[in-house]
Amino acid sequence: MSVFTTFRARSLTAATVILIALGLLLSLVVAPVQAAPEPKPLPTGVHVDYQLGGIRSVPSSVGIVVRDRKAKPLAGRYNICYVNAFQTQKSERKSWRHKRWHLVLKRNGKAVKDTEWNEWLLDIRTGAKRAKLAKVMRTWMKGCARAGYDAVELDNLDSFLRSRGLLSRKQAVAYAKRLVKSAHAVGLAVGQKNFAELNGKKIGFDFAIAEQCGQWRECAAYVRSYGRRVIAVEYRRKDFRWTCTRYGAMLPVVYRDHALKPKGVRTFC
Repeated sequence: MSVFTTFRARSLTAATVILIALGLLLSLVVAPVQAAPEPKPLPTGVHVDYQLGGIRSVPSSVGIVVRDRKAKPLAGRYNICYVNAFQTQKSERKSWRHKRWHLVLKRNGKAVKDTEWNEWLLDIRTGAKRAKLAKVMRTWMKGCARAGYDAVELDNLDSFLRSRGLLSRKQAVAYAKRLVKSAHAVGLAVGQKNFAELNGKKIGFDFAIAEQCGQWRECAAYVRSYGRRVIAVEYRRKDFRWTCTRYGAMLPVVYRDHALKPKGVRTFC
């Protein structure tokens, strides 16, 4: 073999190695980002338990469980993670005051309250504030997904109705769109909480959680938007009976005590 042949063979070998290395590097650079899992739809034909006031065991007929984001999901069930997305939890006021006071809605320097629950409303008036709040909620929703939850419930969509005219429906919808997108990005289905006047399905919500829809005769509005993917929670026995009679065959309906205590009232249709 000549010196030229040997040199050419070595050159080809080196070139091949370089090409392989470049190919591997390129594959790392352009490797597709792993997509989030597709959100699981809310199951039908099962009972639901609404456990925001504390966890408890459930009978085998319960296929859906709703718990606070800080609680662990229940294995073997469809788990919905509660997130107070438009107001503050009373127990988290200190954190909001010290870390995110600029994101709390204020009138004359004082926080605007939902007086029934003694919660502060969040300030969703500008795109910049909605973006900052959505970042907070996105972190919480990622935590829900990592914990094993299947879906998220976004509470107080209708906070603008308690804002003394400071917030608008348009702002609430704009903020909700951000939250829905963030939830879907981490593989969570998203539930519209109350506010029957809005067809949330048009902005991406996957199901609804309707408190007192029997009491206010609003169940039909949710069914028109979501079909059988509506959870009904009633707090008065007569409203529970009314809802069960008319919707119990198609929707999961539960009668709970208003405080949602672990040992409180719990009845299914």
